[in-house]
Amino acid sequence: MPTTLMRQLLAACALIVLAGCSATTLINALVPVSQLDVRKGLAYGDQPRQQLDVYVPRLEAAAPRPLVVFFYGGSWQSGERAEYLFVGEALTAMGAVAIIPDYRLYPEVQFPVFLDDAALAVSWARKHAREFGADPDRVFLMGHSAGAHIVAMLSLDPEYLARVGESPKHLAGVVGLAGPYDFLPLTSENLKRIFAPDPTLARTQPINFATANAPPMLLATGLADTTVSPRNSDRLAAKLKALGAPVTEIRYEGINHYTLVGYLAAPFRSRTTVFEDIARFLRER
Repeated sequence: MPTTLMRQLLAACALIVLAGCSATTLINALVPVSQLDVRKGLAYGDQPRQQLDVYVPRLEAAAPRPLVVFFYGGSWQSGERAEYLFVGEALTAMGAVAIIPDYRLYPEVQFPVFLDDAALAVSWARKHAREFGADPDRVFLMGHSAGAHIVAMLSLDPEYLARVGESPKHLAGVVGLAGPYDFLPLTSENLKRIFAPDPTLARTQPINFATANAPPMLLATGLADTTVSPRNSDRLAAKLKALGAPVTEIRYEGINHYTLVGYLAAPFRSRTTVFEDIARFLRER
């Protein structure tokens, strides 16, 4: 590890020990922010958690930029948009405008309310894209873990976007990182409380809505993931391929559930191809 990076890590670790902060605070402390502007706390709805942050590259672009709406994970029970500055910076480094929304979580809500929040955030993003120099016809959805479930549901089941006057046909592509797409039967008591109240559990599973008309999808997973089995990505990718839908699956050796998204952070992204694989997917669409 380069000496400068080691010093940065040690300094950040010391701060975290003193402050009792999270791992994402460590990562965010090392993220360069001089080349981006952040608009924080913009409301996309009237509920307290219906707010989002927008990350915009400072460097002027010759043409409108792609726009990526990123949904974080947390088992549909936790997460804060402020923890994902490192993702916002990574997406701006790819040349995109990034939007990171909060959404309502269990126990405040159950399935499918968080999907309705997400759909509303996507609608807001398309309507306001031009204000941030982005192209409303090049909107991508991206999510990690539970967030990947959310973006898969929005892109495969048209019901949720239709409620806000949108459609999966409006999406340029979808990036799913370590997503749970096919996770029945429910074994966790918390998951039963989140999903089992729905009378038809089949409609909670993205794989059941796979279609040949799905937006282009990049499904990435770490083979060392013991939190969400890589078989979720394998099965969804296989079904989409069998239907003739455009899908790319990438499986990373030695990467687990958390490092898959962590490697997007500027100090670590050169260690894997995760950043470049996502950037290529955005460029090619």
